[in-house]
Amino acid sequence: MNNKKKSSPWKSIQVGLITFLVMVIFAYGFQITKVDLEELRSENRQQSLTRVTRALAQPEIFEYDQVEEVVNFSIYVPCRPDDSGEAAPEQNTSEPYLIVTPGCAAPGEVVQVEGFNFAPYTVGPVRFIPGSDSSNVVSLGRENAETDADGHFLMSMEIPKRPSDSVQYIRATLRRNTGSPHFTQTAYDTWNKIVETVFLALLATVFGTILAIPLSFIAARNLMKTVKSPLTSIALSVLGWPIGIVIGFIVVRWVGDFSSVIGSNAWVNIASILISPMLMWFGVRWALPQEEINLPSQSVRFARLGVLFMVILIGFYGLFQLASLAMSAGKAIEIPLGSFGFMGYFLFQVGDIVAIITPVLGALAAGGALSSVLGRLGQYGSEKLPASGIKVLNLILTTIAGATVFGLVGQLVEWLYQIGEPLYTLWLPMMTGAIAGLLLAFFTKPKDSLPIGMVIYSITRTFLNALRSVEALVMAIVFVIAVGIGPFAGVMALGLHTIVSLAKLYSEQVESILSGPLEAIEATGANRLQTIIYAVIPQIIPPYISYTMYRWDINVRMSTIIGFVGGGGIGFLLQQNINLLNYRAASAQMLAIAIVVATMDYISSALREKVI
Repeated sequence: MNNKKKSSPWKSIQVGLITFLVMVIFAYGFQITKVDLEELRSENRQQSLTRVTRALAQPEIFEYDQVEEVVNFSIYVPCRPDDSGEAAPEQNTSEPYLIVTPGCAAPGEVVQVEGFNFAPYTVGPVRFIPGSDSSNVVSLGRENAETDADGHFLMSMEIPKRPSDSVQYIRATLRRNTGSPHFTQTAYDTWNKIVETVFLALLATVFGTILAIPLSFIAARNLMKTVKSPLTSIALSVLGWPIGIVIGFIVVRWVGDFSSVIGSNAWVNIASILISPMLMWFGVRWALPQEEINLPSQSVRFARLGVLFMVILIGFYGLFQLASLAMSAGKAIEIPLGSFGFMGYFLFQVGDIVAIITPVLGALAAGGALSSVLGRLGQYGSEKLPASGIKVLNLILTTIAGATVFGLVGQLVEWLYQIGEPLYTLWLPMMTGAIAGLLLAFFTKPKDSLPIGMVIYSITRTFLNALRSVEALVMAIVFVIAVGIGPFAGVMALGLHTIVSLAKLYSEQVESILSGPLEAIEATGANRLQTIIYAVIPQIIPPYISYTMYRWDINVRMSTIIGFVGGGGIGFLLQQNINLLNYRAASAQMLAIAIVVATMDYISSALREKVI
């Protein structure tokens, strides 16, 4: 009995339809992409491709000093009435000389150019020089001559259509190499730019990595999905951020103004830098004693809080003084250090960076601290107060928090689009936020814990995805406008792109860690920071190193693109040579990029082997 299944006609029709659909898609793709091999077979394309390929295969790295032998032959175009064109002018046969046959010619006529007594195996152009001055820099033609072992060459040349009653010239300029090979100017320029490219990529990678690591933890789903808080704590935390940021920025700016008034002298800077840590140490030891026998009174607690606040202010004052000292010292030693003047420049720029970011750090620290304190207060209230009281409190706090958040978003929209109407950019968003907060509090049970971790996770991932969709080239254009043409704009563009790219890669690595160590550490009662330090970080160090080195590799290659828009690095030089059709110089730059990328790959492999 034959148990073989009969083939279904419908299945065959399906296969045929799918095959036909695939062919239609590819056919349309060929039309859209204009696939045309006829162009590849054209003689002009083949010649151009051959010329460019040969140029790329000969990077302009080494060269010789050259000696030129320049010889002119006088010729009339056209022939004079009394000139048969056969008699050549007398030549000094003891030196290099030319013979042109015939000795005069009509425009467009082909003549034979023969050279004698040149250096053997030399190459150079043979050109038609119009005019009666043999030193004329104008030359016509594309012919080249190459001598044999006896210093002789023979070639044909078409006379250009430049008739004149005056004598004109055919000039042979043959060059021979002398001495030993040495690096070309292109090689020196390539070296300088590839070093700039490596350090441009290095700085972008380092600063991008530093900021991407903390972002990766809040962009990891497995770490954030367990973070839950009651609505009271969330509302107070949200209110704490803007209030703390404003207060922190104002206070730290005041400290900076005070520091600039009394800290213009280097000795004052040094004394402040030495005394500030000592005062901070004594203040912390008194405010946070290691052991206490009796519970301190309320006044002592307030005094300790005041001392801690003063310790923080002294710390920011010390940072401003350190920035002032670094800037003044860097400026003072930059010129005396000579070749090592970059150390002074570095000190000055580091001091300037510290002076700029200290108020920002102070604002963020104050915002985070106030948000944390208010969040804990909300958590405590949610646990201790009755449900009815928490319900009322949630209605009030969430309404205010919603109005605050939406109002800030409205102000951002106003700054971006300059609508100029407060009703639409302030009051309407605040009313919308207040209503949203009110509805959230109304429909949420008073003591329910909400998944705030997933909200933060979603916002962070959306922000990273939005920034990552913008190419580094576009970022470079924006930063070129902000800080001017040069490698600094490239560092900022690549740094920002590194942050968003590495944060995604890092967070996905955190999401793929083993859950066993995480659960074991949490079972001991460890807080979130301890869990990350002892359960997460040991599992992610090797891939983090691998991703970071790979990102440095990417930044080196991307710098060749952002250099096209003025972002520094070797890209500008590469673009310039390609535009000038100087493919040998462009080949040298591409070779340098390949060597750097390969070297970095070996370094990355060695580092991974050491760590793993």
